[in-house]
Amino acid sequence: MKEKKISGKQEARIINAFKERDWNEIKSADSRVIFKVMGEFVQGFEKLAKIGPCVSIFGSARTQPANKYYKIAEEIAAKVVRHGYGVITGGGPGIMEAGNKGANSQGGKSVGLNIDLPFEQKHNIYIDRDKSIDFDYFFVRKVMFIKYSQGFIVLPGGFGTMDELFEALTLIQTHKIGRFPVVLVGKEYWKGLVDWLKSTMLEVEGNIGGGDLDLFKIADTPTEAVQAIDEFYNKYDLSPNF
Repeated sequence: MKEKKISGKQEARIINAFKERDWNEIKSADSRVIFKVMGEFVQGFEKLAKIGPCVSIFGSARTQPANKYYKIAEEIAAKVVRHGYGVITGGGPGIMEAGNKGANSQGGKSVGLNIDLPFEQKHNIYIDRDKSIDFDYFFVRKVMFIKYSQGFIVLPGGFGTMDELFEALTLIQTHKIGRFPVVLVGKEYWKGLVDWLKSTMLEVEGNIGGGDLDLFKIADTPTEAVQAIDEFYNKYDLSPNF
């Protein structure tokens, strides 16, 4: 069940409580947030624990159906399903829609972890009805992606896509979660970032280790992307990431 947002009056009361140092009111507001966050975690864990092995597909919500990366994402998702996985996306339009569409076309599990935003985000029509989950908190949603995905396939996107990518790489790098495959699709799109990671972050500043660049693969085609997932699990067992 989706929680109600706080009203304008409630928000004004909380702001006024901070101004007046009314700590009882502040603690009460914090407690409401804690239970709301807990509710999102419980809902996510209960639904996703039953779904089985899945691959998450990330990318821009702004990508149009005529864009080549939309078509690539759709083909990747279809191939992922044929290789025995379900597909998880952020549930919205663009690359997310393409991922769910590809999974749906093959009769595979099509999961959408939707985030409530004031603009642009809405459920796409290719998500399985019983596998659509709404979130208000980005951090809860990212936990669900990390815990229940056996791989990340990342297509061109914006800040949100970068956030999801580097969250995964950071957790793998620091051994906070088990390693799983991360595949960047579109060599042309990712070249500038990868070159900067190597030349500046690694070689000039020494802010990462040489092995950190091996935490992800680069692919250009759906076959290469899914092959990277398959090759990884030829060596390792499928299991939750933490």
